[in-house]
Amino acid sequence: MGNLCACLATQPVKKKPIKRLPNPPPQSNTSNRWTRIRSSRKEKLDDALLQEQALAAAILFQQHQQNGSLPFDRSASLRYPNSSSKKSSNALPRSSSSRARSLTDPLLQPHQLVNQDVKLDDLETNHFVLVHGGGFGAWCWYKTIALLEEVGFKVTAIDLTGSGIHSSDANSVTSLSQYVKPLTDFLENLPEGNKVILVGHDFGGACISYAMELFPHKVSKAIFIAAAMLKNGQSTLEMFSQQATSDDLMRQAQIFLYANGNNQPPTAIDLDKSMLKDLLFNQSPAKDVALASVSMRPIPFAPVLEKLSLSDLKYGSVRRFYIEASEDNAIPITVQERMTKESPPEQVLRLKGADHSPFFSKPQALHKLLVEISKISST
Repeated sequence: MGNLCACLATQPVKKKPIKRLPNPPPQSNTSNRWTRIRSSRKEKLDDALLQEQALAAAILFQQHQQNGSLPFDRSASLRYPNSSSKKSSNALPRSSSSRARSLTDPLLQPHQLVNQDVKLDDLETNHFVLVHGGGFGAWCWYKTIALLEEVGFKVTAIDLTGSGIHSSDANSVTSLSQYVKPLTDFLENLPEGNKVILVGHDFGGACISYAMELFPHKVSKAIFIAAAMLKNGQSTLEMFSQQATSDDLMRQAQIFLYANGNNQPPTAIDLDKSMLKDLLFNQSPAKDVALASVSMRPIPFAPVLEKLSLSDLKYGSVRRFYIEASEDNAIPITVQERMTKESPPEQVLRLKGADHSPFFSKPQALHKLLVEISKISST
């Protein structure tokens, strides 16, 4: 051991005179500089996306600390200076731009969007209520929340029972009314005379339909985004069964949970994490897929089975708009088109290049459509 220590002991070193070398060739500097610039640009792109994820995490944590299981309602956000822009047309396009966009591109800042001329005082309501789909939570709307708030809209994103940061277990939800209670409670407590724009994604479409039947006088417009827009007497399970085949991605990804025992009906449906990207996020940025993979929760089974009771007098009195996602693998475009033909809304819009989660894959294009729909008057 002593010999080993002796070998490792520091030995005095004689300093040699430093020989000055001539400046390196200019092309070497140029190459190194270009490498640094490219590296810096990549770091900035990564930083922008990391900031988005950090913002989402911070919002969720703050909301959880302050409100527990109350609706996810941001009242403050980062502010950017508005820039002047040409007034956009009130006519809604059938399709958004299909220009290819790198999945690593940073989110455009709100002041770069083209619809900053919104006159909120001229709208019937400036309040959006966002309702997530099965397995998702209020967290999935973080880009949409930021973009809408920057324009000046009020935004409330709801965590349905057993979803997001709601404290209930999805396996304990036994009815659609129980599942949708955070939304119906919110609408019930909305002051008389106030109206909102309901936005539903995926199974959230059935949820906002249920709420429209109960509170039609509090809903200005309803927007279905790649969502279940059902007819009276139809269940979400029936809608999904229209597309079911042996090679259907949704069928392959489903994992049934039996909290009451294997000899009892399923209590919830989970999704195979290894199939999430192909099923729900095939056009979405990798960081959003990662966020979803650690945030999604099981879907209560009983509400999916429940048939909706919808009347022309109540549900039918609310103006409906449908936004199709052209690259949707969960609710294929053919199923979306069938729903809009069987129960026609006021307008049908399509987001080209959007997967089942346009709030991740096409956040700016989705934002633009939401704002344009809010500006459509009743005359």
